[in-house]
Amino acid sequence: MASDVPAVMNAVRLLERIAREWPDPVSTGVLIEDLQLNRSTCYNILGTLQRAGWAATRGDRGGWWLGPRLLTIAGASEDWTSDVVQAELDELGKRLGFVTFALRRHGSAEYSVLAKADHGQGVRITVGLGDTFQFSAPAIMRAFLAWSDPVEVDRLIDRHGLTAFTPETIVDRAALRGALADTRQRGYGISIREYDLGQSGVSAPVFDDQGRVTMALCSLAFASELNESTVADAGELIKESGLRITERIGGAAPVR
Repeated sequence: MASDVPAVMNAVRLLERIAREWPDPVSTGVLIEDLQLNRSTCYNILGTLQRAGWAATRGDRGGWWLGPRLLTIAGASEDWTSDVVQAELDELGKRLGFVTFALRRHGSAEYSVLAKADHGQGVRITVGLGDTFQFSAPAIMRAFLAWSDPVEVDRLIDRHGLTAFTPETIVDRAALRGALADTRQRGYGISIREYDLGQSGVSAPVFDDQGRVTMALCSLAFASELNESTVADAGELIKESGLRITERIGGAAPVR
């Protein structure tokens, strides 16, 4: 009779323990204590599972959850991604106090809202699930295009054009290239009174495992609340949310 391989059995036990809390993460300390594993053994196995895509982490403080490759094999990756995105939007919405939402490309000419969170009070800007924004909606477009090949960006602009939503909208091709470069450098896009004179927006990309933008996060607010003096703080928050989602779904942010 064949005997069990200890390392394999410990890997199975770790995955089963992580799966019990899924989609919430489990700290390394809990795994070590619950499974009575040697610390270095636990770290080595978790590291191997992470490299294989069967486990994922943001570091010790972030805990461990099931990895994207394992979830794909199990057929749960879409549900997992939706859970991760919604959790991040809920937290981001609470911190910003503005509507926050995630979008995917809807064809080549639009972006469609696939998830949202709205924790603001009083009169607020809001969006609905399934709402669409056109190609050149400034903040959203910058999150999707800032990391794209410039030749592809020019091709899309030639095809769909740039709409001057307000007198503040950047429609000059050279100026837009500068705005895209700034977005790439900061890690988030901004639109101050460019889509509507009464509102502003911030956006950030989520990357797939090839470093391509697979979705964007966006937050909209009245320009009296989101403006030149506050946009940097909001931008950093949305950028970090995008990076966390990227990491949790097995994506990889490209090197700047």
